[in-house]
Amino acid sequence: MIIIMVPQTTDEHVEGVVARLDELGYGHHISRGVERTLIGAIGAPEGEKEMVAEQLSVLPGVERVVPILKSYKLISREHNPRPVTVHIGDAPVGGGHFAVVAGPCSVESREQMVQTATAVKEAGAVGLRGGAYKPRTSPYSFQGLGPEGLEYLAAAREASGLPVITEVMDVRQLEGILEVADCLQIGARNMQNYDLLKEAGAAGKPVMLKRGFASTVEEWLKAAEYIASSGTLDVILCERGIRTFEPTTRFMLDLGGLAAARRETFLPIVADPSHAAGVSSLVPSLALAAVAGGADGLLIEVHPRPDQALSDGPQSLTPALFAELMKRIRQVAEAVGMQM
Repeated sequence: MIIIMVPQTTDEHVEGVVARLDELGYGHHISRGVERTLIGAIGAPEGEKEMVAEQLSVLPGVERVVPILKSYKLISREHNPRPVTVHIGDAPVGGGHFAVVAGPCSVESREQMVQTATAVKEAGAVGLRGGAYKPRTSPYSFQGLGPEGLEYLAAAREASGLPVITEVMDVRQLEGILEVADCLQIGARNMQNYDLLKEAGAAGKPVMLKRGFASTVEEWLKAAEYIASSGTLDVILCERGIRTFEPTTRFMLDLGGLAAARRETFLPIVADPSHAAGVSSLVPSLALAAVAGGADGLLIEVHPRPDQALSDGPQSLTPALFAELMKRIRQVAEAVGMQM
């Protein structure tokens, strides 16, 4: 349920409501807006909600209490009807701000990362992506450089000034990744790794959650709720394509699912056309379609030498092709009223 406080409520009133929720054994999440403060109550059993709502409604500073019917309570538009902005470093994503994060699938060397970071920043990217740890379908494929890769990401951030987003696959990797990452990425294969989601939500950094390639929109949103209920609403959803019967593309970029998710949640939603396409020639079309379809940003794979990439070379753009695509992305983003 959501406790809506009166306009210009006092900290004392908010603390009173939180104290009462603590007494009842419920969790809470506070959202402070320009005019109002909302307090989300977490964990109230269905049979108690009516009684608890009545009790909370008479506390000082409470305007009204609204039950939430969605199973994803904190991230639903019932909790907050307005889109929000999440920052990766200083880069805003969502709330009218369109962001492009770019970089290679895998971190391979210091030179590769610094060269790529410099190029994508010059083209207009506001964040650098790159995997130090890589989940691969085959155990014999390149698995990433691990801690060495994190060092190269840090060097690229220092050289370019771009904030870093990188994937965490296991809770045991969190400590080292948190020293480098400005945003934690949870990959498609880990979307329902609930222990990892909870740890990422409590880590104090923004989290980008990729949709599993065999997951429904509702399952995706419920996974995001795990992160939110663990401590942060700085969550960005990423549509990266789902598996269908069609073999022409690697996955199907589900823009219908993206639109459906936007109707349900206030969180920013970005698209990953690179993983959906599987081949670089299709990336521009899918990227532009995602911009026009309402995405708040894009995650694009860029590699200085795709023919030598250790992973996902066929879907990676060269820096020159990325720069050309960015010009078209700006045009479409401006046409649909987004700021870049």
